[in-house]
Amino acid sequence: MNDYEDYDATGLAALVESGDVTPAELLDAALERLETWSALNAVPIVAADTARRLIADGLPSGPFRGVPFLLKDLGAEAVDFPTSNGSRLFRNTRWDRDSAIYARLAATGLVTFGRTATPENGIGAATEATAYGGPTRNPWALDRTPGGSSGGSAAAVAAGIVPAAHGSDGGGSVRIPASSCGLFGFKATRGRLPDGPYAGEGWAGMAIDGYLTRSVRDTARLLDATCGPDLGAPYAAPPLAGTFAGATERAPNRLRVALCDTTFTGAPVHPACRDAAHDAARLLEAMGHAVEVAVPPANTEGMMAAWTTIVACGTALAVRNKLAKLGRSLEPGDVEGVTRGAIAVAEGVSGADYLAAVGAIHAYGREMAAFLQRYDVLLSPTLAEPPALVGRFAHTTEDYISFRTGPDGIFAYSPFTATFNASGQPAVSLPLSCHEGLPIGVHLAARFGEDEMLMSLSAEIERARPWFHRRPPRPAA
Repeated sequence: MNDYEDYDATGLAALVESGDVTPAELLDAALERLETWSALNAVPIVAADTARRLIADGLPSGPFRGVPFLLKDLGAEAVDFPTSNGSRLFRNTRWDRDSAIYARLAATGLVTFGRTATPENGIGAATEATAYGGPTRNPWALDRTPGGSSGGSAAAVAAGIVPAAHGSDGGGSVRIPASSCGLFGFKATRGRLPDGPYAGEGWAGMAIDGYLTRSVRDTARLLDATCGPDLGAPYAAPPLAGTFAGATERAPNRLRVALCDTTFTGAPVHPACRDAAHDAARLLEAMGHAVEVAVPPANTEGMMAAWTTIVACGTALAVRNKLAKLGRSLEPGDVEGVTRGAIAVAEGVSGADYLAAVGAIHAYGREMAAFLQRYDVLLSPTLAEPPALVGRFAHTTEDYISFRTGPDGIFAYSPFTATFNASGQPAVSLPLSCHEGLPIGVHLAARFGEDEMLMSLSAEIERARPWFHRRPPRPAA
C-alpha cells in the first residue's frame, strides 16, 4: 500500500470499512515500514504473529477496525503483550488479565503488533534504555532524541510506521516526544482515563495515559473510546458535556490567552522556542482570541522538587515489588544508574516527607487554578530547546537529583510540561514550528476539566495551519 502514510488512523479505518484494503494488508504495510526505519530502534518488541492471530480470530467492529497500532512498553498491561518497562529487571513481565485501557483499545478493532521503546521505568526525557541495545532515534535527525518517555511511540508515528500509538505522561512523556517529533500530543485532565486494575494511580495521580498522533481527530476518537473511570477508580475527571470528536467539529468561544515566553520561573528559553510561542500567539490573535504576556505566579521550583521526590518513591516501589515477586535482592546490572539513584533518594524519604511532597503538588495545582481564573488558556513553548542530541540524558549517572533538577537537567530542558501533571490540568503540544529541520512544539494548557475546549481549540488551530503533510523523508533504499 504505497499511500499508507497519506492516511491517519481514521482514514485507514474508512478504507477497511469500504473494503478497499484489508487489515492484513495494513499490517504488512506497517511491518514493511518498521523494517525501513530499523535505525530508529523504536519498536524493540514486535509481535507480528500475535497481530495476525488477532486478525484471524475476527476483529471487533469498532471505529479503528484493522488499523495497525503500537503500545508503549510501559503500562497498558495486556495478556498478549508482555512488558519490560525499558529495564532488564522487568524484562518479559506477563499479565494475567488486560488492563482497562487496553481492553477498550482492543474493542475499537485496532491491530496491536508490538511495544515501543521507553526509558527505564519511564523517568527520562530521552529514550535510551540499555535493555533495548541502543538509543531510540528521532526520524527527523538520527543524532537527536525523539524525547521520552513515549519516545518509541513518537518515533514510530512520525516515521509513518503507524498512524497512532499509545503513550503515557507523568511529567510530559506524551508532549515532550510530540514536540520533538512533530506530532499532536494531548494530556487529558487527571482521572480522565482508567488506571486499573494494576494501579490505583500513577505517581500520586500525576501520570496518565495518552496517544501520539498526526491528526487531532485521531486523538479525539481514541480518547472517546477509552476515557472514563474503570471499576473501583479512586477518583474521576469531571464528566464531558459531549465527546472529544464532537469538540473537534466546533470552534471554541473567543478565548483569553496568557503568553509565557520564558520558563515559569522567568528564565530565558532558546530563541527558536520563544519565537514559536510568539508565532502561535499571532495566529491565535488572527483567529480572534485575545493574547497578553503573563507568567504564572506559582512555586514552580517547589513543585519540581516535590515531583522529583514522588517519582523517586514510585520508582523504588516498582523495583521493590518486582524483586519481591522474583524472591531476590537487587543485583548489579538489573537497573540503570538513574534508577539506582532514585532508589537511593527514596530510601531517605520518610512517610511524612512523601506526604509533604504530595501536599506541595496539590498546593501548586491550586496556584495554577487561580492563575487560570483570569485566562482560559496558557500558551508557552513545549520545550526550552530544540530536540536534544542523543546521549545528553543517558541514564548512566546515579545523581538522580541533578539529572532532574540540576542546571543541565531535564527540568531545565522541559520546564513547562510537568506543571500540568502536578496540577492535573489538560495540556497539549501542537507541531506548529521547526528550527533547522527539527520540529518545535507549542504548548497550550487549560483549566481542570476543560478538555473539550482545549480539543476544540487544537482542531481550530489545525484547520488554520495544517501540519499533517509534514513528515521526515524516508531513508534511502
